Amino acid sequence: MAADRRRETGGADAYRQGVGIMLLDRDNRVFVGRRIDREEEAWQMPQGGIDKGETPRAAALRELKEETGTDKAEIIAETAQWHRYRLPSTLHGRLWRGRYVGQEQKWFAMRFLGRDSDIDLATHHPEFDAWQWVPPDRLGALIVPFKRQVYEDVLAEFAHLWSDDD
Repeated sequence: MAADRRRETGGADAYRQGVGIMLLDRDNRVFVGRRIDREEEAWQMPQGGIDKGETPRAAALRELKEETGTDKAEIIAETAQWHRYRLPSTLHGRLWRGRYVGQEQKWFAMRFLGRDSDIDLATHHPEFDAWQWVPPDRLGALIVPFKRQVYEDVLAEFAHLWSDDD
């Protein structure tokens, strides 16, 4: 119980609870957006925090709409476990008012049901200034190093969604 409360309120070892979304198009390519708030090139899949009283599933659907401007997707899988990453020391005090050392995320795979023109990054609070569809095996090269292990773990867990091993 103390650990859960520490995650919610912050602390020396607290992780912010959040969600991540692997949005797959009809060709099993993955949506990535380029962060608008970074000097270096930083691409990522949509992700964000879980609001108080919100389920991870509801948070994932909300975050998809907030970050991509579309809700034309259906959830097709979710990770069995939560995945964590730690912020590098250079970002620790700048994000989340320094309350968390990283993020603990539940990941959802979603199938995009719309057209590319349905994606609109000019949302109420834009997070991305560009986007692209990439093959899953290219994700590791695009992602910032401190999130790379989480992405590799999520890719491994969702690999059955695009593999041809039938």
